[in-house]
Amino acid sequence: MCGIVCGLASENVVPVLVQGLQRLEYRGYDSCGIAVMADGANPTLRRARSTARVADLSAQIAGTAAHAAIAGKVGIGHTRWATHGAPAVHNAHPHFSPGPGPENNTVGSGNIGLVHNGIIENHDEIRAELQAQGYVFSSQTDTEVIVHLIDSLYAGDLLRAVQQAFVRLQGAFAIGVMCRAEPHRLVGARAGSPLVMGICQAQGAWYLASDAMALAGVTDQIVYLEEGDVADIGPDAYTLYDRSGQLLQAAQRPVKTVLAHSGAAELGPYQHYMQKEIFEQPRAIADTLEGVEGITPELFDLQVNPAPEASAAHVFKQIKSVLILACGTSSYSGMTAKYWIESIAKIPCNVEVASEYRYRDSVPDPDTLVVTISQSGETADTLAALRHAQSMGMKHTLTICNVATSAMVRECSLAYVTRAGVEIGVASTKAFTTQLAGLFLLTLCLAQAKGRLSEAEEAQHLKAMRHLPAALQAVLALEPQIMAWSEDFAKCENALFLGRGLHYPIALEGALKLKEISYIHAEAYPAGELKHGPLALVTSAMPVVTVAPNDALLEKLKSNMHEVRARGGVLYVLADGDTKIESAEGLNVIRMPEHYGALSPLLHVVPLQMLAYHTACARGSDVDKPRNLAKSVTVE
Repeated sequence: MCGIVCGLASENVVPVLVQGLQRLEYRGYDSCGIAVMADGANPTLRRARSTARVADLSAQIAGTAAHAAIAGKVGIGHTRWATHGAPAVHNAHPHFSPGPGPENNTVGSGNIGLVHNGIIENHDEIRAELQAQGYVFSSQTDTEVIVHLIDSLYAGDLLRAVQQAFVRLQGAFAIGVMCRAEPHRLVGARAGSPLVMGICQAQGAWYLASDAMALAGVTDQIVYLEEGDVADIGPDAYTLYDRSGQLLQAAQRPVKTVLAHSGAAELGPYQHYMQKEIFEQPRAIADTLEGVEGITPELFDLQVNPAPEASAAHVFKQIKSVLILACGTSSYSGMTAKYWIESIAKIPCNVEVASEYRYRDSVPDPDTLVVTISQSGETADTLAALRHAQSMGMKHTLTICNVATSAMVRECSLAYVTRAGVEIGVASTKAFTTQLAGLFLLTLCLAQAKGRLSEAEEAQHLKAMRHLPAALQAVLALEPQIMAWSEDFAKCENALFLGRGLHYPIALEGALKLKEISYIHAEAYPAGELKHGPLALVTSAMPVVTVAPNDALLEKLKSNMHEVRARGGVLYVLADGDTKIESAEGLNVIRMPEHYGALSPLLHVVPLQMLAYHTACARGSDVDKPRNLAKSVTVE
């Protein structure tokens, strides 16, 4: 991982590659590079790589007195997030294969050039074979195995060599490949990692990218490659093949118009993308709920008129339980939904961490609705968990996802596509709250299907949801008070977050945000568990954040707060206005604008997002690109 941009055009493709890599910076990366087929009577592969930002790479490409600028009509580019091998120039992509034997292993030489997202699981086995053939490895990456393997299989046809290598590779990968012997050809392939093709036929240009966002402003004509697809691109046309090598017809992989506006990636008046995205939440929620006039299962149908047995109306009546599969922030939205589904719809619900689910023995139930949650819709662990559930006969699948064209949406039978817009900050904010909105709609639809939602209750819930954008605007006005808290947190190295009931997952999300971007160690617990261990950690040096809505558990929560104060702990409380919790020595209170009942988690999480953001700013962290993290986790 993490980002791929490749191109074949009638003019210099380097500016598009660099722009595309800049558009993919939001995913997070620790090195970057491009390689081109340099024009001339004797075409050669040239590359530039950097462990700094794309801007530094761009400066290299521009050339110096000692080195000519890099330009070419065929090229490949990459931003890397290290998996195998430390972040270093020699591990950065693109990788070259100069052929077997140390005599060919001159620096920068190459017959084959390649970029790769994903992880190759059998790289050790293949590396040993290639070393026995005389190939010399110059990096610690699993990617270099692919490029040498393709070179070893090359016999004058790059497509054939890639197809032969494809069947040898185990794991997840998307690749872009070019060959010095075929200077006007570009080949791409995907298995478990996303890859799209952009088409500018009138300009004689074709592109490969891991994300349509990378091609915003270049083309809006996108072909989404499916699992196992191989793309063969020439100067005049392209052909697509499936995993078995069969030629695919155009209708099987249609060209779609995708409006990935580059304006979404502009900061405007904000200091960071994360700050911008926090403040976009009222708009994101309004867009996500646009067109929701009533509670109807058709909201989750992918087709206008699905077959009756495949419709959400039929599925929601049939299912007897819900299984939610997700990772990271998305798993916390699922944990919140569990409270809603069981209390409102009265349906049993389990939440599984997707990366664990497929590796344990579980009991499949064909009457379970499997719900996946993912911002990108390409999260490798969640996709693998979904496929595992399907392989066990669990055919009722639904996803809550922010990308309508993603693999998650394509592979589930039902979906609710949130409309958060492009989320660039690595730490998720607006994607989380829009997931919650989609999950609350799902809860109401399930309750209705089971006859557990009256017309009066439906009207009450819809009124509350329509008021969410205004309520969120009022919460955002608390920012100055949050900034004052952040000055205290910036001096700390540990923090504790407490919540009860459906606000416990919100405490988990608050702790995750703080650790992700400020690097402060933070933990979250159900407040009732405080006396069962975590209380031993409480001192005046560890701030304790408490989510305190005015609900049925408030008095219990107040008792937990007294336990903290009795041990000299300092509390930071997000309290509803009518909770009668007042600021005092060691007790800092910010009052929420209003109590919001079942939808309270959507409001209470926003101050926690702002707390993490301003604390990270005070500590000088790279807020949008936290160390060691990537935006779209497309490997296991």
